[in-house]
Amino acid sequence: MSEKAGVRSAAPERCDRLRARLAALGADAALVTDPTAVRYLSGAPAAPGAALLLTGDDSAATVLDSLPRAAGQLPDGAAVVAVEEHVLTVERHRALAAALPGRRLVDLDRAVEQLRLVKDDGELAALRTAAEIADSALGELLESIIVGRTERHLALELERRMIDHGAEATAFPVSVGTGPNSGLPRHRPGERRVAEGDFLTVALGAVHAGYRSSTARTFAVGAVPAPWQIELHGRVFAAQRAVREALRPGAAVTEVAAAAGAFPEGPEGYERDGAETLGGGIGLQMGEEPRIDPASMGKLDARVPVTVGLGARLPGRGGVRLEDTLVVRPEADGGPELLTITTKELLAL
Repeated sequence: MSEKAGVRSAAPERCDRLRARLAALGADAALVTDPTAVRYLSGAPAAPGAALLLTGDDSAATVLDSLPRAAGQLPDGAAVVAVEEHVLTVERHRALAAALPGRRLVDLDRAVEQLRLVKDDGELAALRTAAEIADSALGELLESIIVGRTERHLALELERRMIDHGAEATAFPVSVGTGPNSGLPRHRPGERRVAEGDFLTVALGAVHAGYRSSTARTFAVGAVPAPWQIELHGRVFAAQRAVREALRPGAAVTEVAAAAGAFPEGPEGYERDGAETLGGGIGLQMGEEPRIDPASMGKLDARVPVTVGLGARLPGRGGVRLEDTLVVRPEADGGPELLTITTKELLAL
């Protein structure tokens, strides 16, 4: 196919679902410019600046190298064109309107993001592989010598191991925190060395076929964990498990968030780890909808992948963070499907 004609979408079922949204909007066509939305609807990565043209008829959706080129291939009968107003700048929106005299632009809003919430079989398979890659890299690291190595060195090794196992990239910067840095969400690894008696927290995720995983585990360094480490880990473990078990189709996200209870209250001076939410959707991006926190609205659907992460700290000594990637499933299918399977028990390294 010529460059002028563009590349046809390899995901026609997804495009058909968006066509139904166009009909509800009274639109004849859509110009999609968000890079993640273009990838989702086309079924493949697109070059920077690419746009996808979708018409209301049965014609195949087409990816072109720029928005002006895509707009130039709108059919004559497309009088109403839907665009992602939350993606376009005011300047680009005005320029597009000027380039399409006689056509009316309407807001596609976040229709593609809403379609992306529920994952198809191919997407779930990619998520499982991304989780397996991260689990494999973490498992290999735990079999090596940990004491005396720096946070930064361990993070670099985890990144390399994920790439070796087939990851396209890391889902986010690998975080390794030890001692007083343990339990901090997205801690930037430094030169502190792992020592006997430390907590060691590792957070990592892999990208496979564009889809991401996220996991966090905390371990005790030394022969026997200290009593305070056992107590703190137990509190985080129980609260995170309660949230995971609350994941079910139809559950309000506020109800899921409330499952953590008053965690981690106690006389020991524990503090929450400072993370903004207990988790949220994950797929082509981190932090997709739905957000799992007490202030969010909405309910969960089946086949929606989410992260669930909780942490707590004893200031000055260290902390615990545990996070998983799961898929919401009904009880009839066995309940939530756990994708990140490295043990959350308190291992002594």
